[in-house]
Amino acid sequence: MRRYDTLMNPEIEGLLDTTDSKFALVVLGARRARQITSYFGQLGEGLGASVPPQITSTSSKPLSIAFEEVSVEKIVPIELPDEPEVEEVLMAEEEVTASEESGEDSPEDQDESA
Repeated sequence: MRRYDTLMNPEIEGLLDTTDSKFALVVLGARRARQITSYFGQLGEGLGASVPPQITSTSSKPLSIAFEEVSVEKIVPIELPDEPEVEEVLMAEEEVTASEESGEDSPEDQDESA
């Protein structure tokens, strides 16, 4: 199989090893590119709220800089904990309300009395 030179450096195939899926790579790169754009946008204002690029790059495009950071493992994906479903939260609130109305002690009240 013949390899062709690509315009993308680092190559996407190499970046896919750092994430679980293509979607995760796109989200990681896009979020970091937005942070880099925000950093360059607020440079003259002296705010310092954004994280600067973690590498020295010849590229001027934020997405290319973000992918270069991913390739040298300066930016790594983290797995966020799953948020509880809305239905689960509503059911838990209903249980607390029902126990308060019936006069039963909630589990938190039982712990405090012990």
